[in-house]
Amino acid sequence: MLILLQLISMLLVILMAATLFTNALEHFGEKLGFSEGLTGSVFAAVATALPETVIPLMALFVGTSNPEVGTEIGVGAILGAPFMLSTLSISLMAFAVLPQRGLRGHFEPETTGLARDLNVFLVAFGVAALALYVPHEQKMVHMLLAIGLVSLYVVYVTLTVRASGRLVTCGCGSHCTTAEDPLLLTRIGLPNRFAVIIVQLLLGVILLLGGAKGFIVGVESGAQILGISALLLSLLIVPIATELPEKINSILWIRRRKDTLAFGNITGALVFQGTLLPAVGMVLTPWAPSKEVMASVALTLVGALWVRMMLARGRIKTWHLLFNTALYIAYLFLVL
Repeated sequence: MLILLQLISMLLVILMAATLFTNALEHFGEKLGFSEGLTGSVFAAVATALPETVIPLMALFVGTSNPEVGTEIGVGAILGAPFMLSTLSISLMAFAVLPQRGLRGHFEPETTGLARDLNVFLVAFGVAALALYVPHEQKMVHMLLAIGLVSLYVVYVTLTVRASGRLVTCGCGSHCTTAEDPLLLTRIGLPNRFAVIIVQLLLGVILLLGGAKGFIVGVESGAQILGISALLLSLLIVPIATELPEKINSILWIRRRKDTLAFGNITGALVFQGTLLPAVGMVLTPWAPSKEVMASVALTLVGALWVRMMLARGRIKTWHLLFNTALYIAYLFLVL
């Protein structure tokens, strides 16, 4: 009962934090004249990816009383986060708008940015998957691959910034970040200034981190009662909590028809977690394949590739994203 109350209270904290964060980020992007693609794919994605980034780093650098368990948590968290994003997280956007748009309704994100996000992720995560079969004794190969993934993320950010500049030079239009609602902190008498926007952003991030951490503690306690392994816990259960910021932010945006921000928040996080975190895993862990790991990697790539194929065919429809839910359910059957 106490664990359930903790989960509910932490979920409420995350909901409040997500509202503060998305509201401030819209004002931040509007003030600086950023496109929605840049705001969602880089700023929102990196900020909301903090919980799932901290978990594997803490597990690998700080460790646990059992080093093997720490490694399992690290590897599981690194690979579990992209899996959750490309299956359950992205499909929740479809469920969020199903009553309004219907099964054959469609989404209208800015297509060039979305295609870039998915292309980079598929390449990066494909490399990370192949690296699982490179013996850990080949440390130089792992190091070179890790450097390559970090470099790819730098190139990706550079391309996204340049694309943002091109989109907003021609009058901005529907691609420019706009804030429809007043800055929330102005309701307590603070002025709508850049410094106040930064304060609200930081407040949102801190609450997101705190809420996600509290949720993780509750989930871990429940998993221990159920007797689930550390690797499966990190692949399947912990990402449900750590991906809550992305899920909730994207649902808030998609319900307001800010499709570019909603998709960019998830696909930008995919790129971040498909490049930098696997680079850490390659260097600091054995990075070896197992049944649970390879199943999650394969379904992650299938989920991202499916969305990319639907985008190439034209519009992404609501029912297209329901396929990603099926991938998540398939994984449950495979490992449980």
